[in-house]
Amino acid sequence: MLSLTGSLKVYVATEPADLRKSFTGLYALTVNVLKAKPESGALFVFTNRRRNRVKILNWDGTGLWVMTKRLEQGRFSWPRGVKTKNGKLSLSPEALGLLLDGVDLRSGSFRPWYQRGEK
Repeated sequence: MLSLTGSLKVYVATEPADLRKSFTGLYALTVNVLKAKPESGALFVFTNRRRNRVKILNWDGTGLWVMTKRLEQGRFSWPRGVKTKNGKLSLSPEALGLLLDGVDLRSGSFRPWYQRGEK
């Protein structure tokens, strides 16, 4: 289970990534493209071009974690057209939770495809 506490740092790569990459490839993207240290304990979040998949890279002090989420329908509301430093955007842990739950952060509403409970 992913714990999104208030002190956790979250960085979202604003450009799409090749999500065939795993530990080594995402580590290299974090260092070379985002200009960050994966060992910092922050979460580094990547998406594909269609924005229907997300991979998160995290160092827990003993090793790397790679977490993946694939949407069966719809797309993640990914930040675009924002000024960023080194291709990354800093998000609060709460905002990441909302993004992963299907909330469009620009308007503060659930995406049309997202619905909890029975249909």
